[in-house]
Amino acid sequence: MAVKVAAAFIFMLFFLSTACQAKLSSTFYHKSCPKAESAIRTAIRTAIARERRMAASLIRLHFHDCFVQGCDASILLDETSSIESEKTAGANRNSARGYEVIDKAKAEVEKICPGVVSCADIIAVAARDASAYVGGPSWAVKLGRRDSTTASPALAITELPTFSDDLGRLISRFQQKGLTARDMVALSGSHTLGQAQCFTFRDRIYNASNIDAGFASTRKRRCPRTGGQENLAPLDLVTPNSFDNNYFKNLMRNKGLLQSDQVLFNGGSTDSIVSEYSRNPAKFSSDFASAMIKMGDIRPLTGSAGQIRRICSAVN
Repeated sequence: MAVKVAAAFIFMLFFLSTACQAKLSSTFYHKSCPKAESAIRTAIRTAIARERRMAASLIRLHFHDCFVQGCDASILLDETSSIESEKTAGANRNSARGYEVIDKAKAEVEKICPGVVSCADIIAVAARDASAYVGGPSWAVKLGRRDSTTASPALAITELPTFSDDLGRLISRFQQKGLTARDMVALSGSHTLGQAQCFTFRDRIYNASNIDAGFASTRKRRCPRTGGQENLAPLDLVTPNSFDNNYFKNLMRNKGLLQSDQVLFNGGSTDSIVSEYSRNPAKFSSDFASAMIKMGDIRPLTGSAGQIRRICSAVN
């Protein structure tokens, strides 16, 4: 009996130790790679200085990674004989960007700490640094994720929100990931930096009734009824290169470009949150940072799960 109790006690200590080791922490690399975040920040700032739009792309890349299998860098894996890539699936196809920026950041980190820092963590840090560089909030990124050895284009198709989702569907998608409606609205605010392809908003600008007529007319210049499928338009006409709360002000004027944007302010349960953020940019920034931290906690691989990829686009 005493042996069984002792064994159980040892197992419990092992379990608790493993759980502690597996917990994400903002100080995870302080000893093993103290200059990691600085190296990543330099690479991200360089990329955004070259192309301002990259800030939105890097924030979105983190989002699209975390919503499929968790925050595990599965979105970075290229197609091979044994891996079906997420890069060409659903909302990622000809849309998700920034892979080469993450590759560059990874290469710089590998120079100083080979085989230590995961690609999943680099994506998370890149999203934070992108936000801060264009005037958005910063936050302490929890680290310690490991990289997946698999990808799932099927999940990318079914799990990622689409431009035609209604409010109920959006809320459901985010709740399935442990995120609230408020988190969803706050995260959507990063669309102030983004751009959309014509095919994603054509139906809205030609057929929707809840759209400002002048706004729709302006958008039609770059998005004809036929053709121009991939022509780009900023989601925020006013300050497309700055992280601010104009996105919410636009929604209140029926100037949301995507259906999935305007449904956030269309007589539904999230109207009050949009209104609050339109009046209080500090609250929006604070909630956005909190929501990004929560999103970064979605099903990370930790401990001995997964691996630390040497190259982000391929398993070791």
